[in-house]
Amino acid sequence: MQLAPGLHRIGNDIVAAYAIVTADGVTLVDAGLPGMWADLRAELATMGRTPADVRGVILTHGDSDHVGFAERLRREHGIPVYVHEGDAGRARGEKPPATPWPKMRIAPTLGFLGYSLRKGGARTHHLTEVVELAGEQVLDLPGEPRVIPLPGHSPGSVAVHTASVGALFVGDALTTRHVLTGRVGPQPAPFTDDPVQSLASLAVVADLEASWVLPGHGAPWSGGVAELVRRVREEAAAA
Repeated sequence: MQLAPGLHRIGNDIVAAYAIVTADGVTLVDAGLPGMWADLRAELATMGRTPADVRGVILTHGDSDHVGFAERLRREHGIPVYVHEGDAGRARGEKPPATPWPKMRIAPTLGFLGYSLRKGGARTHHLTEVVELAGEQVLDLPGEPRVIPLPGHSPGSVAVHTASVGALFVGDALTTRHVLTGRVGPQPAPFTDDPVQSLASLAVVADLEASWVLPGHGAPWSGGVAELVRRVREEAAAA
């Protein structure tokens, strides 16, 4: 799905990864679930590209529904996979800390679990090698993505800001569709290690300019970063 010139989504509102496309190649932000490999190839084909055109994968964090096909790209095409040092172990398969299960509704939860199973979520392919990141930095990849630490959902959660396509990728720092309740709209994401820290971290990106804010779960947001952060904070306070 093309969101704008040079900006594509792979997947859907349940689980999504993203592609930044330039003349120099493709940068992927997150890698969804393993079975989304076919979705990746199909989306690349619409651009006249193949997996060999991918220059790097940036993980917003190391959870299993974000590492997806990253190891396959690394193994088969030698593509580097970047992750913050705080989540490097998680991306390699270390078990994350248990978080309480939030409120849920049966139909949306079964829908999320069913989609995950259909897309290979029961056979996670963790990374065997990663490029570890520390602090804020601009990577030498197509689109010149700027990686911004955003701890809270996990210790190594990051946002990725790419001015060339007007996009801010936020992983699970927030969501616009709760995977367990089906509720749509800006709100904190479930399964967050430290909800207080996660909410506080949003201040780092609140003043950024971006036409698109792109979460790992939920619809893309085009109403401005500051407004999105304001609404997430309101939802958190109401909860």
